[in-house]
Amino acid sequence: MTSAERVILPKPAATRSLKIALISEGAYPFHPGGVSLWCDQLINGMPEHRFTAVALTVDGSERSTWAAPENLAEVVNLPLWGEPPEERRKLRGFAGIHASFLEALRPPGNPDALLAVLPDMFRYAQAADLGKAMLSNDAIDRLMTLWTEPLSLRDALTAADLLEHMLRPLSCAPIQADICHLSMNGLSALVAMAAKWTYGTPILMSEHGVYLRERYLGIVNEPAPHSVKVLLLSFFRALAGAAYRAADMLAPHSSYNRRWQLHNGADASRMRTMYNGIDPADFPPVEHEPDVPTIVFVGRIDPLKDLHTLIRAFHLVRTEIPGARLRMFGPVTPANEGYHASCVSLIDELGLGESATFEGRVPRQIDAYHAGHLVALTSVSEGFPFTVVESMSAGRPQVCTNVGGVSEAVGDAGFVVSPRDHAAVARACVKLLTDTPLRRKLGRVARQRVLENFTLQQWNDSYRGIYSELVTR
Repeated sequence: MTSAERVILPKPAATRSLKIALISEGAYPFHPGGVSLWCDQLINGMPEHRFTAVALTVDGSERSTWAAPENLAEVVNLPLWGEPPEERRKLRGFAGIHASFLEALRPPGNPDALLAVLPDMFRYAQAADLGKAMLSNDAIDRLMTLWTEPLSLRDALTAADLLEHMLRPLSCAPIQADICHLSMNGLSALVAMAAKWTYGTPILMSEHGVYLRERYLGIVNEPAPHSVKVLLLSFFRALAGAAYRAADMLAPHSSYNRRWQLHNGADASRMRTMYNGIDPADFPPVEHEPDVPTIVFVGRIDPLKDLHTLIRAFHLVRTEIPGARLRMFGPVTPANEGYHASCVSLIDELGLGESATFEGRVPRQIDAYHAGHLVALTSVSEGFPFTVVESMSAGRPQVCTNVGGVSEAVGDAGFVVSPRDHAAVARACVKLLTDTPLRRKLGRVARQRVLENFTLQQWNDSYRGIYSELVTR
């Protein structure tokens, strides 16, 4: 066993036909956000199945923030940065495995080569101390010798340490389930692949956002040397492609995601595009609007949401509509406190004062959607965001950036503009705030679009069918 924390929840009274391992990285049930909401909807929507929630976390100290559904049988917490797995004996044979692993990471990363060597790394990790092997003097020398560009000793140690943490799922006890359902690509795929190598468990991947693209975006501001960044991106690219190849079924959340997956080696014959769904009854439209022209943002406060662009756009809106307000609803995680502070500084710098406010989490998101005349989302990366569909159900027109599956969700229910173009965002917001007939027409179109395309019932039925198909195979 490893340092993984297992929390056994009360067994539901009814017998479930399948056991589903629902696997994520840093999400359900420990954190808020769209991925966690999606997981919660999936579990609650299929009471006939029993679920194990598997989460890759930081140090294992995380605690659940979601109420446990009756059919959530177990929560498995796999920390990447806590205490290392318990010490195991040393075994011979790591040098060849490690050399093949490093060969697979040669830029830009070779998914097929990585997929070929990962089972050997897994078998080694189950019997021996993979972490110590990765950080041994021999392994560091091998990395410095085989890597494509010169690595200083310090950079080699940094890269090896980071990779050791990322590969920790290979040292954990394989999950036993009828299906491993990945909510995303990346490191969590290692958990599913381990189950497949051990028990033959089929893998279903539903990718929120585009994991690889978000790694590219996120690493730009990381305080790591260039050579380490190149190595890590090669690893992420190879791992993402390997996971696409290992999955028995891919369920991208938009055509945009589907194109990324195909570009990185996915098999089109094993793909089903699955748009996220909501219960329209939970997000009803209302006739009234705020007295003051108001733009609303709902979501986590995160660099990927690019709130700097939204704030700069709102500054331009105020020149046209001096009394306008911007209300931003959503949580600030400890990791994003610095980004939140930068947004507050930008508000002060632009002299927006109390016209632009952060209001934290709202108990009922429908209240946030009804608090504005329109809902804006200026992300630089998305999958198929719940907030867009929810606010459309609430009868609010959209101003969004053209990332991920956003344009597929919005359709003709609002304006979709280029990312990071605050002037275009401002023009769209001014148009909707000043043209009441258009705004209300698009609100009605938004609601109807959800009813026809994005309901929770359609979504649950589709996943239920995929589960049945996978176990029948």
